[in-house]
Amino acid sequence: METNENKMSSTESLKIISDMINRTKMNIKESAFHLLFWGWLITAISLAEYFLTIFSVLEEPWIVWLLTIPGVFVSLIYGFVAGKKQQVYTYADRLFMWIWLSFLVSTTILVVYIGSVNLMHLVGPFILLMAAFAVFISGIVIKFKPLIAGGISIWIFSLIGFFTGPAISPLAIPAAVITGYLVPGYMLKKTGTENG
Repeated sequence: METNENKMSSTESLKIISDMINRTKMNIKESAFHLLFWGWLITAISLAEYFLTIFSVLEEPWIVWLLTIPGVFVSLIYGFVAGKKQQVYTYADRLFMWIWLSFLVSTTILVVYIGSVNLMHLVGPFILLMAAFAVFISGIVIKFKPLIAGGISIWIFSLIGFFTGPAISPLAIPAAVITGYLVPGYMLKKTGTENG
């Protein structure tokens, strides 16, 4: 009889864990907004910088990256409002939030440091390196394979950014963001819509 209770208890435990993962996917489905928002913003900015470098006389085409500053505020406001509506918080939700907050702090410090030593051409590959980590770990946390694959693709494009010349390297950023943010972001949104 104890064995049946233990089995029932194990089965119930697995169901609870499974329900928590599914609920987390639903909650994090709202985070698809962040992947899509940042995916489109970074793709547009990186392509703008690329074309400004080629076709304009602007001495510092990287200045377009300042558009990420209002982007941070849009993202924070959306997260705050969505967080107020959310009724159930799981451990995975909190972990997901801290992963991306750590990414924001780390990239800010990185940009300040690289800017201070005048190596702005290395910002993109380094940020891709950190974004790959955040995307990959986020995929592990919510058990969503497209995010895991997205993290791996960003790592690959980070290497391409480091080791190719100035003609190809700038295109690594939009390629990484499309494969690592936009594709998984739309898939996560679709998954959440189907489950919701």
